Amino acid sequence: MDILTDNALMLRVKSGDLDKMSLLFRRYNRPLYGFLFHMTGRQEQSEDMVQDVFYRMLKGRHTFTGEGEFKTWMYHLARNVVKDFFRKNKHKASHYDASLYTDKLTGGMVADEMMQRKMEIEQLRQAINSLNDESREVLVLSRYQELKYAEIAEILGVSEGAVKVRIHRAINQLKAMYQTVETKN
Repeated sequence: MDILTDNALMLRVKSGDLDKMSLLFRRYNRPLYGFLFHMTGRQEQSEDMVQDVFYRMLKGRHTFTGEGEFKTWMYHLARNVVKDFFRKNKHKASHYDASLYTDKLTGGMVADEMMQRKMEIEQLRQAINSLNDESREVLVLSRYQELKYAEIAEILGVSEGAVKVRIHRAINQLKAMYQTVETKN
């Protein structure tokens, strides 16, 4: 069976084969949800925003040229959805609940280790939530979405060097925030 690349699928969607969008949805709905959730901290709204991103892909399919990566184009649309969400709702990201991930990260540990791990996860959550939007965004794209610096640069419309600097600064900010949170607890 011939597996089509993301770009090939989107080019087929662009040419009118709208059924191919379901394959892209299956490939990307979870990673896209993860990005949106980390940016907003809102579970239900993030689910709605995934749908909005795919709707915008269909609506704007004529703008996809196939020259760049599909994933980059998709995350560019997702960033716009997040910006629209915050503009419309006039508030910043909620603090997301780390307990949604705690069970996966603490499986098989004894009680003391599990309590320690949960406390560390909570401290990390607090530190991430205290970052500014730009820093949180580059960390989510690079660490959680595992995008390459070149892909992030294209999404953000900056040079790869600028992305490296932003990620370096964000990591340093996160370390400082984590230490601050850790000393408070």
